[in-house]
Amino acid sequence: MNRIVIVILLLVEISCSSQQEQDYLQLNSPSNTVNVSVGLDEKGNPYYTAQYGSKTVADTSKLGFLLDKGDLQSGLKIIGSSTSTFDETWEQPWGEERMIRNNCQELIVQFENREGIKYNVVFRAFDDGYAFRYEFPKQEKLLNFSVIDEVSEFKMSDDHPSWSIPAYHGNRYEYIYDHKPISELDMVHTPFTVEATNGLFFHIHEAALYDYSSMVIKNTGNNVLKCDLVPLSKSDPTKSYLTAPFKTPWRTVQIGEQPGDLITNYMILNLNEPNKLGDVSFVKPGKYIGVWWEMFIGVGTWHQGSKHAANTANVKKYIDFASANGFDGVLVEGWNYGWDGPWMGGGTKFEFTKPYPDFDVKELSKYAADRNVYIIGHHETGADIENYESQLEQSFQFLEDHGMKAVKTGYVENGDTLPNGYYHHGQYFVQHFQRVIETGARHKTMIVAHEPIKDTGKRRTYPNMVSREGAKGQEYNAMGGNPTEHVTVIPFTRNLAGPFDYTPGVFDILLKTREGEQVETTIGKELALYTVIYAPMMMANDLPENYEGHPAFEYIKSVPTDWEQTKVLNGEIGKYVTIARQERQGSDWFIGGVTDKEARTIDIKFDFLEAGKSYKATVFSDADDTHYIDNPTAYDIKDYDVNNESTLSLKMAPGGGFAIRVLLQ
Repeated sequence: MNRIVIVILLLVEISCSSQQEQDYLQLNSPSNTVNVSVGLDEKGNPYYTAQYGSKTVADTSKLGFLLDKGDLQSGLKIIGSSTSTFDETWEQPWGEERMIRNNCQELIVQFENREGIKYNVVFRAFDDGYAFRYEFPKQEKLLNFSVIDEVSEFKMSDDHPSWSIPAYHGNRYEYIYDHKPISELDMVHTPFTVEATNGLFFHIHEAALYDYSSMVIKNTGNNVLKCDLVPLSKSDPTKSYLTAPFKTPWRTVQIGEQPGDLITNYMILNLNEPNKLGDVSFVKPGKYIGVWWEMFIGVGTWHQGSKHAANTANVKKYIDFASANGFDGVLVEGWNYGWDGPWMGGGTKFEFTKPYPDFDVKELSKYAADRNVYIIGHHETGADIENYESQLEQSFQFLEDHGMKAVKTGYVENGDTLPNGYYHHGQYFVQHFQRVIETGARHKTMIVAHEPIKDTGKRRTYPNMVSREGAKGQEYNAMGGNPTEHVTVIPFTRNLAGPFDYTPGVFDILLKTREGEQVETTIGKELALYTVIYAPMMMANDLPENYEGHPAFEYIKSVPTDWEQTKVLNGEIGKYVTIARQERQGSDWFIGGVTDKEARTIDIKFDFLEAGKSYKATVFSDADDTHYIDNPTAYDIKDYDVNNESTLSLKMAPGGGFAIRVLLQ
């Protein structure tokens, strides 16, 4: 792997000699686009403000903590500070952008409270956002301690419109995003996206979440959004138990002048540490199919019986289809003991090395390997973490022994706490999730996690953590349905955190097996999702027979899942978006566009193509009479000769979309 790294690090120690210097410090981004001020008010309360050019991102916002050891939010003094500059360009082993520049200025402010407890606040200013975290140095007065409250705030300058999903509602991030002003919010998860009334777009989230509770956003009134840490459990309201030295996750605010700027902002990755695994050649992006959708549409079952889907003959059918069509893996769900009975929420004890009698794992593993395909394992836990951890090492050894290069994990439960009473998104679950990532790495296994803790950029440090769910995915289209505009919101919300295992590709839109039901989509839109929604492991979710002989399937077969660069051509949150991606270390481009219920005509300018070169653009689009309800399966395929001066005007039907394959001639 080629790697280009340029690092400039300047460190300046600042000794505070005057009251003014003690109470007010300034940090600017490299191009002075983002400006952060950090200081103390007259009562010794720490705060910060943030500007983007002349526009306010955060008014005076509180910093600090309430610990079991003392108050770290008032009566403080600044005892020192330092600044530094950092600039590097690094290469992702896989991703939506191969080469990423990490260029920022850093300010470390050292605080001390009345009892002599010290902590630092570290700010970094990028030209497209800012972030801060807390550091607790090792000190006699702060060895083992617990967090009662983190008071970090994001005080907005107005009652901005926003996009969010509710927190503490018990469904693991799986909600339709609400579009409402800040004043109407209660508790919401991050990623949290803001359409500011001053013309900017903000994205509030966190980076590098380790050994700490996840953050949700609490509306405390007057446009103040406060960090609210998920408690440990129903019986223990403590937010986190810590040991100094300790660094909290970064609190992040990404900023754009257009909504698409948020999609190509890689600040969260830059705030995570570089790859710790060394050789990650075992992590290979790709596409897969699976014994999965048929259970949702009533063709098969996870549990044993006459319709049990994970049987040897059925899985061979999927392996043959994958091999014939260039897919890398076959996901198999329902293969192991534990599915019989009320398994959700830990109702049964899953066994992760014991196949059902009709699933011959040895035969199937060899059958797949002989056809250049691998089986993707499945570890549904029913959110029973203790049961999973008691088998964790053996489970991943089982995957490795049978050539299963990837595993899909799951933590389904019906409330906001796990079976043992711990919160699904609290410190306990965060720590468990990290143990799974590290176990997977030891066994050279890629992880695609469902019902996960949210993505905070760990894929940079642990590249085997390839993808997650963490939002309403395709399966809901067989369980009541997602509104067609859902996928026009996801790129500007959930996908800002990282790869999303949405599982697109349904072709049987009218659901032959579910009379009176259908998916709110079109063929053109399903193809578009392979570039609009980013994931390095991308599923073709439908049954093999629904793809056989289908001309539109050629796009799914040809689209890659690893990219050289990504460009957002246009978009408006919740209405439409068009994204172009270049194949990694290649010359070909793939473009996807989706719309909400409104029909639209979009002009695609090909000015991102290399000058002086000729390309063939194959457009898979909605037909003139396509409609996501009345005629969802109609589509057209047309070829055009294009270059970097070309423009195509493309129609999207109501609820529709298009996909374009652009090949160098």
